[in-house]
Amino acid sequence: MNTPNQEHGLQLRSRVSSQGELELSLARVAIPEPAPDEVVIRVEASPINPSDLGLLLGPADLSSARAGGTPESPVVTATIPQPTLKALASRLDKSLPVGNEGAGVVIKAGANVRELLGKTVAALGGGMYSQFRVLKAAHCLLLSADATPADGASCFVNPLTALGMVETMRREGHKALVHTAAASNLGQMLNKICLKDGIGLVNIVRSQEQVALLRDLGAVHVYDSTSSTFTEELTQALVETGATLAFDATGGGRLAGQILSCMEAAANRTATTYSPYGSPIHKQVYVYGKLDLRPIELAGNFGMAWGVGGWLLIPFLEKIGPQAAQKLRERVAAELKTTFASHYVGELSLAEALQLDRISVYSTRSTGKKYLINPNKGLR
Repeated sequence: MNTPNQEHGLQLRSRVSSQGELELSLARVAIPEPAPDEVVIRVEASPINPSDLGLLLGPADLSSARAGGTPESPVVTATIPQPTLKALASRLDKSLPVGNEGAGVVIKAGANVRELLGKTVAALGGGMYSQFRVLKAAHCLLLSADATPADGASCFVNPLTALGMVETMRREGHKALVHTAAASNLGQMLNKICLKDGIGLVNIVRSQEQVALLRDLGAVHVYDSTSSTFTEELTQALVETGATLAFDATGGGRLAGQILSCMEAAANRTATTYSPYGSPIHKQVYVYGKLDLRPIELAGNFGMAWGVGGWLLIPFLEKIGPQAAQKLRERVAAELKTTFASHYVGELSLAEALQLDRISVYSTRSTGKKYLINPNKGLR
């Protein structure tokens, strides 16, 4: 339970100046004593998710990235293109902590939550790229005695997003799902959930290697969007599964429109009557990521019963309420090492996370290149 310092700790910060420069640095912050319902967590594992990269790097031109500072206290700067500054107005000249989720050991506990002292917990609280994090105990998930911080580091964002997709499907009256960028950690979790729960899932990936990866995990419908036969294969899979709901991680480009067109074509194959307005079956695409920064192109024939909108985890959890959200968390805890197991290619200290060669790798958001940050690496 020893730590190098329990009064101050390092925290990774991201700042965008009004002059158009991104600055990444390590700040030394005080650790307050926990309130009666709070804990102090020594953070030992926090994943670098695509959602974290949005805050960490923003729209910076990484080809302009420059290293400075010292090996122990590095500073990275990069240019922000001027046309994007307006969209960043609310964060300009603010030094913001990064890291949505993570896990570690409780080293201090308030009077009302003493039972958590010394326990390994996961947390969704922001600012998790920090050596120590003070959070309300209610925002933490107690892990099983045999679980490590690395086991629990990613037990909120990806698992709850995957479960949230299935719950959205059920609540909106759909019977099966389509998912893009499906070879990701999140996509693999969603595939396991759907196989276990008997739900039809159509997986869209971007290479034959990713097709093979998901096939090896038992996926039935996996299609490469770069294939010349993609449209016909997708349409046939939609006929077989009846999927009318899609979650799209790519965001930009033609894929959302392609999916809607294929859904319409699938519906028409089984239609018994003709309507000049297309199929009356509602077809929905929710965009929840922005891997492709181009505008969304909606070109095609998908009738008049369709929708494209955004979907985010936190608003969804707020919408379904605390009891329903807790049931999802309980499932994550119960299946942490099976359905919701995550895999990482490496572990970085805070200083290592600010090395230019490391940034060039994890900023690509490539499948199979997920990293953990361990803010206390080498300090125990």
